[in-house]
Amino acid sequence: MTDMSEEGTFWVSIAEKFFGVLLTIIGALFLYYTVTSTTALGGFTAFFGFLSIVFLAVGLFLLLVKPPE
Repeated sequence: MTDMSEEGTFWVSIAEKFFGVLLTIIGALFLYYTVTSTTALGGFTAFFGFLSIVFLAVGLFLLLVKPPE
């Protein structure tokens, strides 16, 4: 028989990995489009580059961190 807290930890872990993958994909796409369209962005290239790196870092952090048990 499983404890309710063990079952809750399982779903939290799954949700954390899902959002980690989602943020990593969004961050990578964001970084790709920022790098390929620097002329269209003009002075905002650094701003969007920074935001894409933040998305990528948070996504990777969520993938690598292990939830407390």
